[in-house]
Amino acid sequence: MTTVSDIVNALSAITGGRTVSSMDEVKRGDHPFVIMKSSGIYGKEVLEIPGLIYGNPGREVKKLAVCMTMTEVVIELAGATQVDAIVAHHPIADAASCGGVTLKNYLDLYDIAGLECHEAFHGLHPGIPYLHGHKIQKGSISYGGVHGNIMYIGNTLPGIETLGDILDRLDSFMALDQDRALLDAERQLRGIFSICETSVETHGFIHLGTRESQVEQILHFFPHTGFSSDDMRRAIAENPYVDTVLASISRVYEGHPLVETARELGLNFMVGNCHVMEILENGLPLAHALDELLEGVEVVLFRDRVTSTPVRQVGSPTMQIYAQEMAASHLLGKHALSDV
Repeated sequence: MTTVSDIVNALSAITGGRTVSSMDEVKRGDHPFVIMKSSGIYGKEVLEIPGLIYGNPGREVKKLAVCMTMTEVVIELAGATQVDAIVAHHPIADAASCGGVTLKNYLDLYDIAGLECHEAFHGLHPGIPYLHGHKIQKGSISYGGVHGNIMYIGNTLPGIETLGDILDRLDSFMALDQDRALLDAERQLRGIFSICETSVETHGFIHLGTRESQVEQILHFFPHTGFSSDDMRRAIAENPYVDTVLASISRVYEGHPLVETARELGLNFMVGNCHVMEILENGLPLAHALDELLEGVEVVLFRDRVTSTPVRQVGSPTMQIYAQEMAASHLLGKHALSDV
């Protein structure tokens, strides 16, 4: 019989012992991967705890789901498909990960254990650089002394000579043709041709340079981790043969200081996969590793798909009438701004 404890042990094996074995270990305050994440917004910090967050360690597990971020949608899908435990990449928190209610109540309702790994998983494999067409020569998961500020220096793989080669490689690996076909089918089915979808909207693109621009050495970073213009200048000074900077998981848009710094330094600048693809970049390797280590457990991958639709075109005609009536009768009446 495989239990939740076996998942904890598997995560420890996968991460080389970076996970925690008990809450006592967390409370000591000296675990390098138990990290408080806070941007200073009052009451919104969260403590990362790589390992078991909630659930009975002795609970039998027959089906395990791997996801990027636990939400109420994930919990509901898990409950409906007889999932016994969820391993989330990102930190799990009351309300934020469970539809605004307490996590204990929601997970207890469907008897689901919740586990996380995040920073304890980062840096364990070279897959994200590999997908982006380069092999790591050096790197840091805390560049500039900032935990989680990941930076890689890599040389291009055989067959990767231009920025266009990297974009084509990403398109192929991530099967973006399938996402485009799925979006086209949804637009046709719903008769709404303005629907947008994350994977399609956030494909890779070039800020500085062209598809034909030559690339040999890459500085690869993730803007949302706090990588700054000063970090870029320092990294280029340390690695003067870099010709291309590559931002992935998150991206920056025209006018951002990182783009202007790359322009100042005479570098190509391109954007790769966005965060929506990390379920494939990091989630899928993690799921495969768990599948290998947990005998007799069915492992599934939960992948999010988010769309954007003009509000007056969402749903059926009867749902539109419902929404308009609720808004008019209850939200735009005594609570209207004009009455305040």
